Amino acid sequence: MTTPRLDDLPAIHQACWHQLAACAADKAHAWRVMGLATVDGDAADLRSVVIREVDTHARTLMFFTDARSPKVAQIAAQPQATLLAWSPALSWQLRLRVRLVVETTGLAVSSRWARLKMSPAAQDYLSPLPPGAPLSGPLPPQTPARDSRNHFAVVLAQVHALDWLELRPGGHRRALFGADGSGQWVTP
Repeated sequence: MTTPRLDDLPAIHQACWHQLAACAADKAHAWRVMGLATVDGDAADLRSVVIREVDTHARTLMFFTDARSPKVAQIAAQPQATLLAWSPALSWQLRLRVRLVVETTGLAVSSRWARLKMSPAAQDYLSPLPPGAPLSGPLPPQTPARDSRNHFAVVLAQVHALDWLELRPGGHRRALFGADGSGQWVTP
């Protein structure tokens, strides 16, 4: 996955979106699992999310969640968030400033659930308990009905800005890109 050193801002911006599209399709891509930072009252909250789809033209990323998850309430209160990705192969860190929208009904949710419901990952959304609920021991195996999507939700992340950082022994470089793709070099 190594790329040649890019010196042109439009080429870097394009390469970032190319890698984002690749991470949704390639389960081994380092950017497939990103850190998502949201606001919980007056504190930051961080967790990992799995990027499921990327629409480069619409500048959106998609991941799934349990609708009862604390992050859903955090997003409702403050939809601005940051996604963080690191690729050792590229030596690139990417921070994405995003606005999040949670969808619990509609075609986007139904069509994704139809593909997911027979996979082991479906168990995450069929649990009778919400994420983080206390347990007295391990959760027993379950076989809930898979015809309803229970607590499955889709989260869309509309990218408003990219913060690209390249870490190399010969010198670090950093560039910021706006929603329109315009970029500028900044001090790393």
